[in-house]
Amino acid sequence: MTTGGGSHIGGLRWWAWLALAAVWLVTIQLRPMMDPDEGRYAEIPREMVTTGDWVTPRLDGLKYFEKPALQYWATAAVYSVAGLSNWSSRLWTVVLGFACLPLIYAWVARLYDRRSATAAVVLLAMSPYFGAIGHLDLLDAGFTFWMCATVLAFALAQCSPPRSGAERGWMLLCWALAALAVLSKGIVVFVLAGGTLIAYSVLERDLRPWRRLHWVLGVPLFLVLSAPWFILVSLRNPDFAQYFFIHEHFQRFLTTEAKRIEPWWYFLALLAAGALPWLVPLARGSLGAWRDPGLDSRFKPLKFILIFSALTLVFFSISDSKLATYILPIFPPLAALTGVAVAARPGFLSRWCGVAAAVVAVIGAGGYLIYAQRHNGMLPADAMGWAAAAAVAALLAAAAGWRRKQGGPPGPSAAEPAWRAWRPLAVALLLVFAWQALLCEYTFIPPSRSAYALVQTVAPDVHPGTALYSVGQYRQTIPPYLGRTLTLVSFTGELHFGEMREPGHQQATPEQFIQQWDASRDAIAFFDPRVWDQYRQRGLPGRVIAQDSFTVAVSRS
Repeated sequence: MTTGGGSHIGGLRWWAWLALAAVWLVTIQLRPMMDPDEGRYAEIPREMVTTGDWVTPRLDGLKYFEKPALQYWATAAVYSVAGLSNWSSRLWTVVLGFACLPLIYAWVARLYDRRSATAAVVLLAMSPYFGAIGHLDLLDAGFTFWMCATVLAFALAQCSPPRSGAERGWMLLCWALAALAVLSKGIVVFVLAGGTLIAYSVLERDLRPWRRLHWVLGVPLFLVLSAPWFILVSLRNPDFAQYFFIHEHFQRFLTTEAKRIEPWWYFLALLAAGALPWLVPLARGSLGAWRDPGLDSRFKPLKFILIFSALTLVFFSISDSKLATYILPIFPPLAALTGVAVAARPGFLSRWCGVAAAVVAVIGAGGYLIYAQRHNGMLPADAMGWAAAAAVAALLAAAAGWRRKQGGPPGPSAAEPAWRAWRPLAVALLLVFAWQALLCEYTFIPPSRSAYALVQTVAPDVHPGTALYSVGQYRQTIPPYLGRTLTLVSFTGELHFGEMREPGHQQATPEQFIQQWDASRDAIAFFDPRVWDQYRQRGLPGRVIAQDSFTVAVSRS
């Protein structure tokens, strides 16, 4: 193992990491929560804090067992200290998304060198796919961190001297990280990590990793960390185990019930788009990883993480339920193995990959504006501002990475100005901001992607005793921004499980709603526009106090 590094792309110092963290977090408060996912993952922790029940996850007061509770707990803990806001609802997932950068840096630097580690960080920062998803309040960024940390810790254990304290320490850390990954997204961890180990053992005809798993200490550690919540939530909710383990894992994977049907090549296209700035070096890095000669221990870490990435891609590709964010965990490992491949060619990394990423950002900024003009006949000022910011940052990234080709052999030049050694960092900083600016631009392009503006208009009319209804829809960003649950009328959707388990709780039939509405003088209902037309034509009393593309807010008073 080496920890060296060249002066051309050296190691990232503490101030570089501070700069990256600051830029990574710069828009966390500026973007309103988007429907539906960001609203959902902001609301479930809010209800935990409000009810004091941190065992049974609830959405709009109804049981919600689709995912484990780790992210809910973390976000609820943040709410307990800082309250609910855009930044506090995203903090856990956005910070763990950022943490993938130092994670792969530390791993590559430990096994290879700091120059390769810096290259890996810059490549991951260049990915528009990773940059966008890593800034959303979803489960995927957190799961990606814990899943990748599990795989990388395992590789470090296998690269340590057999029966050494280092091997035991890294393996126990691997078991603990696997438990946190399970608490983030479920038992898919066993498929991805276990499948990778099986495939590696078969391809390498090497069973030694199985004898170095430290089962005796590792399994109890894993169970101590992961099992208590599953046991407790099952004891309180006898219907949890069947729904979570059977429905959410096997039925979702094997059937089209979730209605997320995509062609088999769907994730291949996403991989190509997400790694577009470094697609060519990725191919070279993958070939080099496949031929990985291994380290002193004869374990082949690059080949192992390549197998993990390939297996993850294939596993989700054969599923009958595909969601664009599922393959996020393969991007940090792919950036790591590509960083090792391109570290000897720093000019290629800064110049060609940086320019390719800049082109993607500029095309994206312009494409969103063209879409807005054609579909809405207007260009929102906020969207235009963020488009300009994305384009400027991208062009500056291209300029920072570009230089004239120097004569002589490749490598650092003693006469080269010191600031040029930090060009890759400048490229990374600018592109991290560019992807956020594109995300902000998308957020502000109609149709309304958040109920934030709607709620701001409605909020003055909402009092502690105001009855709140959601009719024909469930707009997921309304409850967290209002700080209240809604009584559902004529809606099931993803709340179907909770409605079936607790009939009448947080629900009203159309007839009950009309009776309650007529009898009330302090009520607000959020209607699907088409449903509101039907109720309005039937003479339902009320006045419209706010509306946007998806919701009409009607007050009884």
